[in-house]
Amino acid sequence: MNPKVALVVAPILLVFSNIFMTYAWYGHLKDFKSKSLWIAILASWAVAFFEYCLQVPANRIGFQQAGISLAQLKVMQEVITMCVFAAFAVIYMKERLTMNFLYAGLCLVAAAFFMFRDLKPAA
Repeated sequence: MNPKVALVVAPILLVFSNIFMTYAWYGHLKDFKSKSLWIAILASWAVAFFEYCLQVPANRIGFQQAGISLAQLKVMQEVITMCVFAAFAVIYMKERLTMNFLYAGLCLVAAAFFMFRDLKPAA
């Protein structure tokens, strides 16, 4: 895969993997609240399987083909996680985000800036 294409594909896969993982971690709080814990655990594991089917290739493509460092992948993952979680919390769980969430998100954006300011895609 072309390194420039890989630089786009990896984050897209991470976004979709995060959607699955966010639901696996928090969706049971709404959808399985009246079910036993073991049913919620099994349902979450079933959803998390699909997260791994996207996350593992995303990290391989990002690291091996796009030239993204391990630290950069981690910070990218955290920024994506916060964005997906914010949307999930507001849209699906009907939660209200606070200013503290915004401040934490801005700190992650700053972390991403410092991690990626010298990014040179693989040749």
